[in-house]
Amino acid sequence: MTKQLSILGSTGSIGRQTLEVVETMPEVRVCALTAGTNTALMAQQCKKYRPELAVMATEAAADDLRQRLAGEKIRILSGMDGLIAAAELDSADTVVTAVVGTVGLCPTLAAIQKRKRIALANKETLVCAGELVMAQAREYGAQIVPVDSEHSAIFQCLMGSRDKSEIRRLILTCSGGPFFGKSPAELQHVTKADALKHPNWKMGNKITIDCATLMNKGLEVIEAMRLYDLPLSKVDVVIHRQSIVHSLVEFRDGAVMAQLGVPDMRIPIRLALTYPYRAENPAPPLDLLSCGALSFAQPDEEAFPCLRLAKEAAERAGNACAVMNGANEAAVAMFLRDEIGFYDVPRLVRRAMDSVPYLEHPDLAEILQSDRAAREAVNQLI
Repeated sequence: MTKQLSILGSTGSIGRQTLEVVETMPEVRVCALTAGTNTALMAQQCKKYRPELAVMATEAAADDLRQRLAGEKIRILSGMDGLIAAAELDSADTVVTAVVGTVGLCPTLAAIQKRKRIALANKETLVCAGELVMAQAREYGAQIVPVDSEHSAIFQCLMGSRDKSEIRRLILTCSGGPFFGKSPAELQHVTKADALKHPNWKMGNKITIDCATLMNKGLEVIEAMRLYDLPLSKVDVVIHRQSIVHSLVEFRDGAVMAQLGVPDMRIPIRLALTYPYRAENPAPPLDLLSCGALSFAQPDEEAFPCLRLAKEAAERAGNACAVMNGANEAAVAMFLRDEIGFYDVPRLVRRAMDSVPYLEHPDLAEILQSDRAAREAVNQLI
């Protein structure tokens, strides 16, 4: 159970909600906070939680934070070195990795090598280097507890399972995002504003766009494969608009277990911090009498080709997932800047996957290079 906590990405959606959960856990001390460039919010968090270390993405942001925290006894660092320092911090027993993108990979590996508990909310870590990360976790004895609602649901459904041979398949639920039911023709001219209107969850912009394209679900398929060491054939996706059933596990005897709850990330965050114990949570309980009917449908991979592209990368393995993910991050950033259209995202990912050389057994340096090459390919294509 967590006593000393480092939060990587404290000013983002998951980071802020983690701090809400910590408010209900007086036994937990916040040791380190990291953020991108939101120095105003970081300064507020530092004054409230008094961490020993604060980290900003850039040195300019770190300088600004130093001015805002003048007189405070808080060490302030910047960049990847700072992130790794926060992940490795001797006083922390748990690291919440809530940063967005491949920037979370090296700090997560650093925390694993220090035998921390990893409350994993950064799916790109397992997408790009899942085999490497899980091998390191086994070698160092680090515990990885997923924070994503879907993977937390599977984690909970498997608590009573003896081993993975009992699993017939994992079933990830997907809200379908803001464009469920729309045809390819209808999606040709949707806007950034349209794509950011998620029906059930309030999240950061990047993950919200990934939900609109269904790339997020593709990334989660890969993450589930890596977490539970299963082939693609044993991981399925169903559309579940209500976001009440967070995922399911079908066992070889035909039994299906599901985890249900209101769509509130504080539930999986709290479990990741207190596992194997459950504790009171600020999130409201699920009322089955008022939540309405629950429906399920097949994803449309013609209208949402990003899901198909992620599955293709998962099947190919090697550096294919790192290339796919890097290209998607670059393309989504362009979409958020209104530089490309909605369907340009899968087109650019497809072309990057075709152009970056394939490596069957990449090491960490080659994974990071594949990520960079994918981003460069997207920029050159534009």
